[in-house]
Formats: sequence, structure tokens, C-alpha cells
Amino acid sequence: MRVALVRELRALRSSFGLLTRFPLAGEPATDAELGRAVGYFPLAGAALGLVLGASAVVLRGRLAPGTAAVALTALLAALDGALHLDGLGDVFDGLAGGRGDRERVLAIMRDSRIGAAGATAIGLVLLAKVAILSEALGRGDLGAVVAFPAAARWAVVPLVVFMPYAREHGLGRAFARHGGALEAGVASVVLLPVLLAAGRPVIVPLVAALATALAIGLWLWRRIGGLTGDVYGAAIELAEIAFLLARGAVR
Repeated sequence: MRVALVRELRALRSSFGLLTRFPLAGEPATDAELGRAVGYFPLAGAALGLVLGASAVVLRGRLAPGTAAVALTALLAALDGALHLDGLGDVFDGLAGGRGDRERVLAIMRDSRIGAAGATAIGLVLLAKVAILSEALGRGDLGAVVAFPAAARWAVVPLVVFMPYAREHGLGRAFARHGGALEAGVASVVLLPVLLAAGRPVIVPLVAALATALAIGLWLWRRIGGLTGDVYGAAIELAEIAFLLARGAVR
């Protein structure tokens, strides 16, 4: 029992260590622990959302909604180390420069330098996030602010556990190889309290986030024969926007 608890705590720490920049001490995770960590992705997202929600409360009445939205967008990028934005940029650089050649696309995605396509994609996503968060803050929808990071990180779980990994090596391969249906189920259970706290409506925004992530995953699976960590990051960024857009549309 104790061994199982320690194992799950290490997996939980691994999910936070990957998806956030919260200071966590501990030994490096094994590949198996990284696989189990997939089930806790929404919990790491919930932690990010709680910080954003608390910050929104502090900023309410002190800053205009648009200015507060800029602050929250910058805060989220700082809290997750801009990891997913980096993945988004790499994916669009690869697609723009790869010219349909799988190996060339993957090589460009691995390059740490940012190109015009990647910079444009990142800029547009940040502008969209600021605009949609501004609307959410303007209507006082703190539930959306708290829930959207968790929903997007839940939406990427099926890509990790059910779609093939494109590279022979890489951190994402450990998640893909050792994560499975059990972790997908755990992620869904973990997400439930977040959705309850977010208030209604949540089903349509959640479906929008999942559909967006799946569409990106299927599209890139077809283009490059599998997914990578960069694809996971891009899916999270776009799923966040889909959740917020749908939330605003159905209220």
C-alpha cells in the first residue's frame, strides 16, 4: 500500500514537474512514472487555473479586463515555462518549412530556433487568449479562468496514450509508451472536481477542447506518421482557446 502511494506521488510530482514551473524537489522520474503521470495532467492544469483565478480576483477592480487578461496570459506562460507555446511554434515552423517531407518536418521541429511561421502562430494564439480572457473577465466568469488550463491538459491525454509517437527517442515517448487507458480514466476522474467548481456550462466547452486536440492529433499523425511532445504542446494551447471560446458562446 505504501509503495503504491509513493509511486503515485512520484507520478503526480512528475506531472507537475513537466507541465509547470512550480519548485518541486525529488529524484528524476522513471519512464514508468512518466507514463502514470499522464493521469495527473488535469491536476497540474487545475493548479495553474487556481493561481490564475486567485490572481484574477486580486486584479478585479484594479485593472481593466483587457489589461488583466494580458497579465494572466503572461502569468500562465511564466507558470508553465512557455513550454506549450514553444511546441506550438515548433510545429508550425516544421509544417511551413518541411514541404511535406516527414524527416525534414521533424528536424525543423527539433531545432530550437524560431521561424516566421512559428512566431506568427505564437503571436496569434497569445492575442486570441488575451481577447477571450478579457471577455471572460468582463462578464465575471472566474470559473472559465480556473477551468481552462485543466480542460486543455485533459484533452491532450488521448493524444498521448492512443496515438503513436513519431520519434525513436524523446521525453514524450515515455509518456506514450507507459501511459494507457487507465491513465486516461484517471485523468477524467481528476478533472471532475474542476468542472464542478467551474459551474455551468462545461460540457460544450469540454467537447470543444477535446475535439480541437483530437483534430490536431489526427491531422499531424497523418502528416508525420505520429505525434511528438511539440504536438502535445500545440494541442494544449489550441484546446485552451477552444474551451474559452465555447464557454463564452454558450453562456
